[in-house]
Amino acid sequence: MAKNLVIVESPAKVKTIKKFLGSNFQVMASMGHVRDLPKSQLGVDVENDFEPKYITIRGKGELLSSLRKEAKKADRIYLATDPDREGEAISWHLIKALKMDDPDRKKEVDRITFNEITKTAVKNSLKSPRELDMNLVNAQQARRVLDRIVGYGISPLLWAKVKRGLSAGRVQSVALRIICDREEEIDAFIPSEYWTIDASLNVKGEKTPLNAKFYGDLSGKTEIKDKKTADEIKAYCEKNPFSVQEVKKGERTKKSPLPFTTSTLQQEASSVLNFSTQKTMRIAQQLYEGVDVKGQGTVGLISYLRTDSTRISEEAAAAADKYIEETYGKEYLPEEAGKAKEKKSEKKIQDAHEAIRPTETARTPQSVKDSLSRDQFRLYQLIWKRFVSSRMAPAKYSTVSVRLKAGDRYIFQSSASKLVFEGFMSVYSEQTDKKEESNVLSADLSIKSVLKLKSLEEKQHFTQPPAHYTEASLVRTLEELGIGRPSTYAPTITTIIARRYVTKEQKNLYVTETGRAVNNILKEAFPGIVDVNFTANFEALLDGVEEGKVSWKTIIENFYPDLKVAVEKAGKEIEEIKIADEESDEICSNCGRKMVIKYGPYGKFLACPGFPECRNTLPFFEKTGVSCPKCGKDLVMKMTKKGRRYYGCIGYPECDFMTWNAPSKEVCPKCGGLMVKKGSRLMCINEDCKTVIEKKDE
Repeated sequence: MAKNLVIVESPAKVKTIKKFLGSNFQVMASMGHVRDLPKSQLGVDVENDFEPKYITIRGKGELLSSLRKEAKKADRIYLATDPDREGEAISWHLIKALKMDDPDRKKEVDRITFNEITKTAVKNSLKSPRELDMNLVNAQQARRVLDRIVGYGISPLLWAKVKRGLSAGRVQSVALRIICDREEEIDAFIPSEYWTIDASLNVKGEKTPLNAKFYGDLSGKTEIKDKKTADEIKAYCEKNPFSVQEVKKGERTKKSPLPFTTSTLQQEASSVLNFSTQKTMRIAQQLYEGVDVKGQGTVGLISYLRTDSTRISEEAAAAADKYIEETYGKEYLPEEAGKAKEKKSEKKIQDAHEAIRPTETARTPQSVKDSLSRDQFRLYQLIWKRFVSSRMAPAKYSTVSVRLKAGDRYIFQSSASKLVFEGFMSVYSEQTDKKEESNVLSADLSIKSVLKLKSLEEKQHFTQPPAHYTEASLVRTLEELGIGRPSTYAPTITTIIARRYVTKEQKNLYVTETGRAVNNILKEAFPGIVDVNFTANFEALLDGVEEGKVSWKTIIENFYPDLKVAVEKAGKEIEEIKIADEESDEICSNCGRKMVIKYGPYGKFLACPGFPECRNTLPFFEKTGVSCPKCGKDLVMKMTKKGRRYYGCIGYPECDFMTWNAPSKEVCPKCGGLMVKKGSRLMCINEDCKTVIEKKDE
């Protein structure tokens, strides 16, 4: 009979760990959390020191019964849940649910953690068990209770004002606001015209022409803002000789990247593999918990996946350095080989963890390819290459930059770089490392070189609006602002997409009408909740709880009164957003009743009020009062299938005119064309006009 019981979260871990331990150990899974706040009520006693009321999660009764049975048999119990706040809280809930906190049994329960699921790591953790860290547990409780108070306080207001089924979480509301703010920036953006001039010059004695870009005049950099200026510069340069003013040759190095944290893994997997944050975390979890590898059994392939540390253990660093030297040669090791690279940051990081890395450097992606699914292999390969490259020497480039003078007035510049030592790039290149060797500069180029103008090309450009957020760029922004933690990025993004606040097209995230309505209510009634600084400061307070410097209930006590007042005030004062059951002028073609406006998953539609006798429905188009510039019919507000707003001709498909910006009743004073709203201004949509004026009240 097993004398020791080890409890982990998942069955996959059970399978991996069982093979490391002998017959004296029984390994079982809790299947995640076993206790939580009830769904049917707030579950926090706000009148009694904010004491949470935990209940057994539905469906976990039978599992807890079997765990209790095995716990009674065991002489010693090891709680081996994940090495973070959430894992610590699961262990605490297990102690409570299994009644292992009785004075007589307390000595039999130990907490063990490991950063990777390998035989060495698991065995070592058993040699150094510890007591439960209540500071970590309380940090998790503070987050859970505050999120519950926020969600259950604000969500009913959204049900009353918008529609049922909506929710307002603390982090998700800030993420939604960040996306909405970017959409407003894009909507208000007015492009500015600018021009570039490129020169192609023949160099005496060289077959390849020299390509250079206009820089400015002798006084410094100059921007060309219109065609007239571009034409003047071009005309002058065509009439005057070019000469080489300066040639600079040098070297530059590109440092190897840091190993992955949760955030950087999600960003790179999105860019390189086109994975969503949710998919990245799901597959990384599989690689961490263990995969059946031919000839090796179940093996944990990577270290713990929820981390914001870039630290690497000395053992892992030494193994990587040895692999690099044997595979690539000593010159591929940096001068400081053996020293662990680490990202310098003022922000507190979960330094009990390491960066995400392979558990064995010698276990190359190709050696396990046949044992992994396609997506598992691609993600493991990304992690393995990033880690190995992080231990390698910098890449080296030789550089040449040339400064040219046209006549005695204008300056052109040309530069090129050539990779002379690959270093870490022999293993791993980021998306930004794409080689650009379109311009090749001759090594013999000097101030004595004779140049002859071959051609001058002027091009018109317009400045571009800020890019729409993608999952990767949103994660990067959340991390930079200190909002959330590694474990929260993926569920936050998944939630706002699932609630249809945001829609995803290709990789871009766009706000839906529902998302705009929710964000407007939250900004008006709960500015503190959607304030970026508040959310970031809360994360710092949680760090204080984790360090034992702040009581978790003090955080809640300070926050709750303001939230309560804001909820009560908002319920009374906010004007209800009329989305459903407004009567329209449209007559039902089946029964003659006036159709009403309903709100479905994809926005507004017209439905017969005689439902269920009459089931007639029609698309709803909100008129703008502006005529289509193409055919003269009404322009109406429409929705894409995913809920993104745009404006199009009611005569579609005969007329295909559309614009993403709201049309204005004002006409362009210059060409008479359609003006669209751009923040506080209006812009003509005519490409040849683009007149901008201040917006009047309509």
